Amino acid sequence: MPEISRFYGIIIKMFYNEHNPPHIHVEYQDYKAIITIKEGIVEGIMPKIALKLVFEWMEIHKEELLMNWDSIEKKKPLNSINPLT
Repeated sequence: MPEISRFYGIIIKMFYNEHNPPHIHVEYQDYKAIITIKEGIVEGIMPKIALKLVFEWMEIHKEELLMNWDSIEKKKPLNSINPLT
């Protein structure tokens, strides 16, 4: 299950067989970006308002995101993460 959360039309995914550093894939409408979990480096294009919401969500769930990344490395199932409300 690559999708780990969805809120306000934003889809957050993590994929197995990925490379370091730990990161998430973000989709919003026709936009796509990859964001590192620890450093918050963005690769891709995302509207500012969507990016702001993603960073707010990441701050709340950073520990859970890193636990999911650890699960990826151990080939274990990913956990869903609560959406931003």
